[in-house]
Amino acid sequence: MKKLLLILSIAVFFFACKKEAEVDSNVAANKWIHEVMSSVYLWNDKMPSLANTNTYANPTDYFYKLLNDTGKIDRFSWIDKSYANLQDDLNGMNTILGIKNNIIYTDNTETSIAFVIGYVLKGSPAEKAGLKRGDIILKVDDQTITNANSSSILSNQTLKLGLGEFTNGAIVSTGKSITITKVRLQTNPILADTIIAWSGKKVGYLAYSQFLTSFDDSLRAIFGRFKAAGVNELVLDFRYNGGGYVVSSDLITNLTVKDAAARVGKLMNKKVYNAGYTAYLEKNEGASAFETLFKSEPNNLGTLNRVFVLTAGNTASASELVINNLKPFMEVILIGENTNGKNVGSKTYADKRWKFGLQPIIFLINNSNGESNYGSKSGFTPNYILKDSVLPYKALGNPGETFFNKALSIIGGAAYQPNSTERTQKYTRTLASKESFSDNKWLDRKEMWIDPK
Repeated sequence: MKKLLLILSIAVFFFACKKEAEVDSNVAANKWIHEVMSSVYLWNDKMPSLANTNTYANPTDYFYKLLNDTGKIDRFSWIDKSYANLQDDLNGMNTILGIKNNIIYTDNTETSIAFVIGYVLKGSPAEKAGLKRGDIILKVDDQTITNANSSSILSNQTLKLGLGEFTNGAIVSTGKSITITKVRLQTNPILADTIIAWSGKKVGYLAYSQFLTSFDDSLRAIFGRFKAAGVNELVLDFRYNGGGYVVSSDLITNLTVKDAAARVGKLMNKKVYNAGYTAYLEKNEGASAFETLFKSEPNNLGTLNRVFVLTAGNTASASELVINNLKPFMEVILIGENTNGKNVGSKTYADKRWKFGLQPIIFLINNSNGESNYGSKSGFTPNYILKDSVLPYKALGNPGETFFNKALSIIGGAAYQPNSTERTQKYTRTLASKESFSDNKWLDRKEMWIDPK
């Protein structure tokens, strides 16, 4: 009995020491978090003082307690438990199946829902399994998809997908299923690019899902092909683009803007920081910390008077920045749904003492006219309202695809008619969500960030 009591006493002692060390670590981490946020957070004047915070709290909980009206004013700051994973995720390295789904009601009663695949990433397990845009998923791991489970049902590493099809105007099971396992994959954000000759015009089309600097040269090459082919109308499909690196957003602006040669060296956009950080940057970096100037890009098309942008609820942040950047210089025609409404950006902060990384909002960004009036949940309102609710879906870049077809019809002044082999009976179903969802939550983030280096 004495031996047992001794063992219990030692265990209690070590447990108490461990808890005390954990509390001490939390206090140190939270003081660092507060210091960083006080310095750079866009709304630092709305933060509680250090004395009015609970520094003993878990750092994740502590971070979110500092934010300005979380979910309303600040919808986008976050903390990640792993800085290493955060860096991978920001650079498009994720564990995924590689699909992005729209959620749609299966019939006119609007009681049952299904996933309709919006896109399949190149080289992904989903592509290798034969899945493609427009395929219908009715069940996951033999579970019926519901509004309650739709955002979490794809979280398992290996998934059994029960497929559906249209029959007599309704979506029904095919009786077939496929089993796919997620892998760690570098996202290729170039979903599709093509050139269509229509009504005396050469129309370039690009579907792009994330602004990644590692694909900047690929973008230049696509615009080079557009330019060589004499493209004089451009359609940018940002329906599935939640943002990414600001510099890559600036690149597409440079490649698209009208009269590019006359813009070089002139203001494209300007960042706004909190008062204290503004003073620090003015002293140490000067105007370059705030102002982005147009640069020469040899593959700028040079022939555009307007640009068409296809939008949805997922169109956010760096993709909205392209729209705002271009508006002072050319006609920007939006087709689709209201964008997400994110006109603020972040930067990564980490300390080697802890594994986590901070991604706080630190700046708002204006275009050359000082405008940034889309930073609400209504975002940009499209010139032509359209929903991705017409089934079956056509491939991205197919001139018969609903959104691209609308742009072509505006360009040509008449409805673009696909050839007879492409004509199929169409069905309209109501979308159950204005946003699409992937099998990894990271692909659904709405972000624009500046490189922490």
